[in-house]
Amino acid sequence: MSDTGTGTEAGARPAGVAAAPPPLPAPGPEPEGLLSPGVAPGTSSGEAPRLGSFLARAAAATAVLTVLGAVLGLVRDQAIARYFGASDASDAFLIAWTVPEMAATLLIEDGMALLLVPAFSLALTRRAAAGEAPGSDPVRDLVATTLPRLFLLLAGGAALLVAGAPWVVGVLAPGLADPRLAVDCTRLTSVTVLTFGVTGYFSAALRAHRSFLPPAGVYVAYNLGIIGMTLALHAVWGVRAAAVGVAVGSVLMILTQLPVFLRLVPLARPRLPRFGRPGRRAARTAPPLGFAMLAPVVLFVVSRQSQVLVERFLASTLPAGAISHLNYAQKVAQMPMVLSLMICTVTFPVVAQAMAAGDREKARLRVERDLGLAGTVVLLGTAVVLGYAPQIIEVLFQRGAFDSADTASTAQVMRVYALGLLGHCLVGALSRPFFSSGRPTWFPAFAMGTGLLVTMGAGYALTYRFGVDGIATANAIGISTTALLLLMGLGTRVVPIRTRAVALSLGRLTGASLVAGVAGWACAPLVPDPVLSLAAGCLLVPSAFFLTGLALRSPEVVSLLALTRRRFLDGR
Repeated sequence: MSDTGTGTEAGARPAGVAAAPPPLPAPGPEPEGLLSPGVAPGTSSGEAPRLGSFLARAAAATAVLTVLGAVLGLVRDQAIARYFGASDASDAFLIAWTVPEMAATLLIEDGMALLLVPAFSLALTRRAAAGEAPGSDPVRDLVATTLPRLFLLLAGGAALLVAGAPWVVGVLAPGLADPRLAVDCTRLTSVTVLTFGVTGYFSAALRAHRSFLPPAGVYVAYNLGIIGMTLALHAVWGVRAAAVGVAVGSVLMILTQLPVFLRLVPLARPRLPRFGRPGRRAARTAPPLGFAMLAPVVLFVVSRQSQVLVERFLASTLPAGAISHLNYAQKVAQMPMVLSLMICTVTFPVVAQAMAAGDREKARLRVERDLGLAGTVVLLGTAVVLGYAPQIIEVLFQRGAFDSADTASTAQVMRVYALGLLGHCLVGALSRPFFSSGRPTWFPAFAMGTGLLVTMGAGYALTYRFGVDGIATANAIGISTTALLLLMGLGTRVVPIRTRAVALSLGRLTGASLVAGVAGWACAPLVPDPVLSLAAGCLLVPSAFFLTGLALRSPEVVSLLALTRRRFLDGR
């Protein structure tokens, strides 16, 4: 599906083809749309509640590519599980994988996006205001003042990580009996500090330009690189082949976006400034992007990803395979969360542009709709995980070196992880408005730091007695604490959302999720074959979820069912 303009932009071109970015829409109030908490469908507009045509298409296309990337991610994990099971080798690779996981969160998924999407949105607003007037281009000036310095900084960081790999492994997993394999894998994956940074920069620039397809496709390229190298080289290099695949896949991520980036943001002029000395014209027109903006974002993202560091630190003291069980469970359990955040990824530039224009009401409506929609998706996925975790793990992983005991352990951990999925979703959705104003804000870092302290304390208290289940419980408690703080703080600090209405709406959805999950848990053993049982669950759980949501008068469920009925009648 190509990137098209909004319904009012006649003749918009597909993303990656246009010679210039699409015009930014004039800021203004949007009608209450689908899944706006506390608002009955159709109360604010005579039209059916909906996303704008551009956002709906962009979200759908992004979701398709995200699902494809997630499927390939499962194939990647299946290959690793098949060849290395839950063993010392897989643990060593997963410790090394901590580096690209941290880099992905900081440089692609959160940090770079939270910092640069508002900056590029402001630059585009300035470009649109200037029109065809002669002078420097704020977008090109922003690239000229930031990209060269970022490249040098990230290259230096990657080199330091290669040199300090033994120390990094010692800090991450002090309980390893033989850290040499983990050190080798860490050195191979260190290149992602540079490649993920460039990928994240390109992604932020393209999303601000309303080009969503190339950024959504980066994980497809990434996972293909890992799968290809693992299949081709596992017999020769063992688990190091997967680490080589991480490096190769990260380069493919850059190549996926490079052609579109060069078309939308040509670098022919002005001349790139020397490192540390931006040109006078660039400094005059580029949006401010210094330490005061960078530090709160970095601290928030590092604190968030440090939850994984805490988990692996604690799991390294448990028997071999514990880190692997946590990893497989987390990767599968968080798929509903990843899908739920697609709409927030697409609408983040809209919120940033509304905040830049001072239209707080438009930002409020957009954020409330996003929270309702994201909560619906993630809580429906939570119900499926709670009900059918053993069947999911058996279908996906139980083959080769991954046996039935691994399936049972991983499924149990996955059910515990599911209790924190709403918290993970809300942290991802709520953090974006905080950073969309283009001004420094430390509250998200404070909230995430508080949640991290809760995770650490609960982890130390629960791991000795409950093992990996205790670690997963600590994760759920810590991230839920952060989500609660962010929800309480957003309305008073950035966007005046109706916190009580949002909380009540999410509470009703949570009740529907618990009922549907219990129904799945009770019915799943009735069908012995895992594939058939899971197929039945894909019908049972959504039915129970939506019927319970309707009984609880959830505005999101009522809106969605009303829209579905209207579309069905229109189709007739």
